[in-house]
Amino acid sequence: MQTRVALEGDGTDIARARHLAAGFLAQGQEEHGLAVSRRAMDVTQLVVSELVTNAYKHAPGPAWMELRITTGVVHVTVGGSDPVLPAARAADASRVGQHGLEIVRAVTEGFEAHNDATGKHITARIALQDWDISLADSSRKRRGCDLPSD
Repeated sequence: MQTRVALEGDGTDIARARHLAAGFLAQGQEEHGLAVSRRAMDVTQLVVSELVTNAYKHAPGPAWMELRITTGVVHVTVGGSDPVLPAARAADASRVGQHGLEIVRAVTEGFEAHNDATGKHITARIALQDWDISLADSSRKRRGCDLPSD
């Protein structure tokens, strides 16, 4: 399942992209029977918002967004004409804003940035289902990796 949209470069792109992402995941649920957790829906919209905001701020020309679902994961890719790859900034408690990249990296399963002939594209991967910590705990116990109790 996949969709791609051109971003117009106006102030409506961010909200439109979030709505498109929510609709895309809902379509996956309704038409393809995909299990999509509430967290995956929320995180996908957050990531879309951050990536489209950055494209809107930094790309001097056209930008685009692609959503694609593979087994258990939604891939959010945003591309734009700015060839400069994003870089995480050093932690600074006094800095206001400009934390988007750190947020995206913290809430996703993976993050990649690549240059291409037209500029760059950024891809973030979000699991459609929440990680079940109880399964992870029992798996650790079976492998002898249980943490000591207090």
